[in-house]
Amino acid sequence: MPPSAQSPLSPPIRVALVEDQAGLRESLQEALSNSEEVRCVAALANAQEAVAKLPSLAPDVVFMDINLPGMDGVSCVRELTRLLPDTLCVMLTVYDNTEAVFNSLQAGACGYLQKPVKARELVTAAREVVAGGSPMTAKIARLVVQAFRKPGTTPAASEKEAELTAREQAVLDQLVAGFSYKEIGEKLQVSDHTVHFHIRNIYRKLQVRSRAQAVAKVMKK
Repeated sequence: MPPSAQSPLSPPIRVALVEDQAGLRESLQEALSNSEEVRCVAALANAQEAVAKLPSLAPDVVFMDINLPGMDGVSCVRELTRLLPDTLCVMLTVYDNTEAVFNSLQAGACGYLQKPVKARELVTAAREVVAGGSPMTAKIARLVVQAFRKPGTTPAASEKEAELTAREQAVLDQLVAGFSYKEIGEKLQVSDHTVHFHIRNIYRKLQVRSRAQAVAKVMKK
């Protein structure tokens, strides 16, 4: 079974939603509740509620609006990453600028979806991020690739210290450029299993949990 596929016998993915717009929050919560693949354990209006309530619920995935009243979504993700290291956070936002993207990824987010977003997209994103992917809308993914290609962009010191092998560095370069695991295997002429093996080692050495966090670490100056 492909890594991204979820077994019919698997328990539903436990998700939480942090969104200050009441109408959107309620409609997404209702739609998510109708899915057999996920179970919405909380729908909260602000970051303060998220920090107070989510640690006891320990959801698998949190969908976080970036523009929250009081503590913003980026700060909330940073705090949740500390409190819930196994929980994966995906940002929801109308913003499409590079600074907002990388601030989110450096705070610990594993994906970045641009509004408007449908419940079905959240289900797909939850499935993808749990499988080790980094869901991003096409426009956001292009921003990531364009930022990486800017002259003067250099790997972070922490990445250099990780002492990646030449093959791991080649895989990382392809990851950051936005290629899928299958495309990386084809380009480097290795099997999917080998690509996943290298990616696990890269994540371990860079101390990250996803493609998005690896990209953020490489981009950090």
